Amino acid sequence: MTTTLITGANKGLGYETARRLLAAGHDVWIGARDPQRGQKAAEELGARFVQIDVTSDESVAAAAVTVASDTGLDVLVNNAGIAVPTPVAKVTAADMRHTYDTNVFGPVRMTQAFIPLLQRSEAPVIVNVSSGLGSETVVRNPERTEFHVNALAYCSSKSALVMITTQYAKAYPDIRINVVDPGYTATDLNGNSGRQTVTEGTDAIVAMASIGAGGPSGTFTDRHGDVPW
Repeated sequence: MTTTLITGANKGLGYETARRLLAAGHDVWIGARDPQRGQKAAEELGARFVQIDVTSDESVAAAAVTVASDTGLDVLVNNAGIAVPTPVAKVTAADMRHTYDTNVFGPVRMTQAFIPLLQRSEAPVIVNVSSGLGSETVVRNPERTEFHVNALAYCSSKSALVMITTQYAKAYPDIRINVVDPGYTATDLNGNSGRQTVTEGTDAIVAMASIGAGGPSGTFTDRHGDVPW
């Protein structure tokens, strides 16, 4: 059985990804910062729960020990993310650091902590959840919704995550490491204004979490196919 850990999985895209992968036969760990919400989500879905604050080295390290001592790990989905709606002219270095601590440094903490465990798997996979807002090509296209979004901290953090994925994929050729764009999905992150359902928004995440040992690595995709970098 494939064992999968998803961060930020007590709601939204993470919760729906967990539901779908459980239905596909995965043994799923719900990773969440809030113990009560995380445990509730795990109980609702029939999953396992592990407390993880991706902004804390200590919390991530403790989660890795918990997972290693219980099940091992085949798939890591770095889904946890934040967006702070601050106008560009008012964004400070502290604002940037706050967003990057979750959206950029969080996946790095998780990857570094869980790679030793993933390397024991016969088909290790990492999926990083970015956004079309992290694509230079997409945000410059007037025909795309992303063209009309001006979010300095969030967009740049998602761009950084794309490059982080590329570098990890080159450094660890035996692990399938890919980045995905869920698309404009109705979640708490955007006030449920997205045009896609959470099921549609998890198509690319579920697909890349299910690729196995023979799948691609170092790619950037959405539910329709390749995303331009």
